Amino acid sequence: MLAAPNKVGSLLDRLDRARAQTDKLFEIVRPDSLYDRPIPERHRIVFYIGHLEAFDWNLLRSESSLRPFDADLDRLFAFGIDPVDGGLPSDHPSDWPVLEQVRRYGARVRDALQSVSSFSEILLNTAIEHRLMHAETLAYMFHRLPLDKKIRQPQAGVPEREPPLSESIEIPDGCVTLGLCRDAADFGWDNEYDAHTVRVPAFAIDRYKVTNGQYLEFLQAEGYRDRSLWTAADWEWKSASGISHPVFWKRAGDAWHLRTMFDEISLPPSWPVYVSQAEASAYARRAGKRLPTEPEWQRAAYGSNDGRFPWGDQRPDPEHGYFDFERWDPAPVDAFPQGRSAFGLDGLLANGWEWTATPFGPFEGFQAVPFYEGYSANFFDGKHFVMKGGSPRTDRSMLRRSFRNWFQPHYPYVYAGFRCASNGSK
Repeated sequence: MLAAPNKVGSLLDRLDRARAQTDKLFEIVRPDSLYDRPIPERHRIVFYIGHLEAFDWNLLRSESSLRPFDADLDRLFAFGIDPVDGGLPSDHPSDWPVLEQVRRYGARVRDALQSVSSFSEILLNTAIEHRLMHAETLAYMFHRLPLDKKIRQPQAGVPEREPPLSESIEIPDGCVTLGLCRDAADFGWDNEYDAHTVRVPAFAIDRYKVTNGQYLEFLQAEGYRDRSLWTAADWEWKSASGISHPVFWKRAGDAWHLRTMFDEISLPPSWPVYVSQAEASAYARRAGKRLPTEPEWQRAAYGSNDGRFPWGDQRPDPEHGYFDFERWDPAPVDAFPQGRSAFGLDGLLANGWEWTATPFGPFEGFQAVPFYEGYSANFFDGKHFVMKGGSPRTDRSMLRRSFRNWFQPHYPYVYAGFRCASNGSK
C-alpha cells in the first residue's frame, strides 16, 4: 500500500537527511584509508559506501519499473557480515572496485530512485532506519581507526566531575508491556511485534550505568584473571583474543587513558564504561549481581505505564541525554536528571546502549516481513543478546520504547554499557 503523497514527501525528506548524515560521516575518514578494515569482523570501509546505496536500490526499486544497471554491484554490496567467534573475512583491498566506480554507482542509484513518484511507507521507513543504524555502527568502526587516518571534527568538551555514589533501586513486582501493537501508527521492525504484557517479579537494579571508575576497580582487582567470574565460552574468547581491558581503554604508564573518536584523554571516571556483554557479565558476578533481563530493564525504565519515554511523553531533547548524532563522546552517568524514570533510574535512553541477559529472539506472533526476511530471523540463534536504550550516535527515531538492538556477547566495539541487577536489595 502506497503512502499518502504528503507522507511520502516527509519520508523522502527524512531519507535525504539520513543520506546527508552518512555522507558527512564518510568524510571524516581520510581518502587513503577508505579501504581499511578497522574492525576484523566487518567489511572494509569501502563496502559500506556501496552497501547503503545498494540496499536502498534493491529494496525500493521493487515497487517500480526500474531495471538493474549493474547487477554485479547490486549483489556485491547487498549484504554485510556477522561472523560469530571466527570465520573472519580475508579479502584484500584489490578485491574491491575502485572508489570512483563505487561512488558513480551510488550517484546513479540516487538519481534513478529520484525519478520514482511514490513508495510505500514501510519500505521508506525501512530504508531510513537501516541507513541510520549504519550511521551508528560505522562510528564504531571509525573509532577504531588510528587518529591520523581521520579528519578531526569539532566538539565542545564535557566537564568531568566526581562519579555519583553507587545506588540500587528496588523495583516492585508488576507488569510491563514489551513490543509494538500491529495497529500502531509508528514504524517498527519485525522483532518488535507483537505487543504483550509480562509480569516481572520484584528485583533491584542500579540507578546509574556502571562508570569507568567502577570498572577500573574491577580491572585492578584482577577481574580479567579470575576464571570464576567468566563462563567457559567467555573465558575462551577472552583468552584467545588477549582481552585484558575495555577496547577503548589504553594503558599510559601507571594510568589509563580513554581513546575517544578524535583524542586520547585521561580516563574519565564518571563516564559510562563501554564493554562487551561478556565483560559486563563478569563485572556483575564479582559484584554478586547479574545483568537485568529485557523485561526487567523495560519495567525499570517504564514502570507499568504506557508512556512513550521513561520520563513521560515529552519528545526527547538535549536535556534528556546525548543522542541524535549530536555528540561523539558520552557524558557523566548522572548528567541528565530530566531523563530520570518514574522509578528513579538515570540515563536509560542516552549515553550508551545497555546490555541485558536476554538472548535475542522472537516475540509470540513474530512474522518476518517478505522484503527482508532475514533481518531478525537470521539472528535468532542464541548467540546474540538484546540491548536497550541508545547511545550518543543513535537517531532519535530508535529511542522508541519497543526498539530492540542486539549484538554478540563477544563484540566489544559497541557503544554499550550496563547496570547490574539482583533478586533483592544488595
